[in-house]
Amino acid sequence: MMDIQILCVGKIKEAYFARGISEYLKRLQRYAKMKITEVADERAPESLSPAEMAAVKKKEGARLHRFLREDAVTIVLAVEGKSMTSGQFAETIRQYGLAGRSRLDFVIGGSLGLDPSILRQADLLLSFSRFTFPHQLMRLIALEQIYRAFRIINGEPYHK
Repeated sequence: MMDIQILCVGKIKEAYFARGISEYLKRLQRYAKMKITEVADERAPESLSPAEMAAVKKKEGARLHRFLREDAVTIVLAVEGKSMTSGQFAETIRQYGLAGRSRLDFVIGGSLGLDPSILRQADLLLSFSRFTFPHQLMRLIALEQIYRAFRIINGEPYHK
């Protein structure tokens, strides 16, 4: 059984996101050991200089580094990452499992993105879209895609 950690910056504040996340965590229990690890987001005013933005991302990045597992595959969700179909994503997860790499850490950044040190540490930079999404919604989308991947891997039906 795979051991998957969703490592993210910030908390879920909206009840509707929390309900969706809870539903997918429940569905995923039969396929993988799931854990969500949240690190605090850095308070930042609306307008920041590039140096201030970098400082915020560096602080959040340091918090994330504490929870990244050395023996896990680190999959960082980033707009500039590799795009895949759901089938390709499922095959990627399946291949990690076949290679004996059953621990996966998915990393979702905060509102300003991720520190370059986190991006450099990634085994895979993955993009679900070129659009920018709120980190709360991205968590839900990631869980849905992980669930879809396991359904595909197991040859089980899922809405197309």
